[in-house]
Amino acid sequence: MPKILILNGPNINLTGTRDPAHYGTLTLDEINARLAARAVELGAEVDFFQSNHEGAIIDTIHAARGVYDGIVLNAGAYTHYSYAIRDAIGAIEPMPVVEVHMSNIHAREAFRHESVLTPVCVGQICGFGWRSYLLGLEYLCRKD
Repeated sequence: MPKILILNGPNINLTGTRDPAHYGTLTLDEINARLAARAVELGAEVDFFQSNHEGAIIDTIHAARGVYDGIVLNAGAYTHYSYAIRDAIGAIEPMPVVEVHMSNIHAREAFRHESVLTPVCVGQICGFGWRSYLLGLEYLCRKD
């Protein structure tokens, strides 16, 4: 049974009320409930963690080694400039990390177009709302 960590960064705790045009109207708890239900269908176990603090995210990535089979990561704004989170992801290789974003970061402000995390992730999924997480989870649970 794969064990997957769903890891969220800053401001994701406000999902459902913060800029619903970009992030949707589901709360983070509602998204997590949907992901937990899908994980059961996939025969996987999921845990959830959210922090607005870069160090807590890094500590959680480090602690994932040997515990999880993969991470679905929405690093929020840290995506665009946190070399510390990038290095943490690189330090846990070969554990796969899927970078996800609810909005299409490439269709938004120019500063959001670049991700410093993508090169150390197995892939990036963006623009599908809460389903971006679902796609990341399904990828990490694939049985091919």
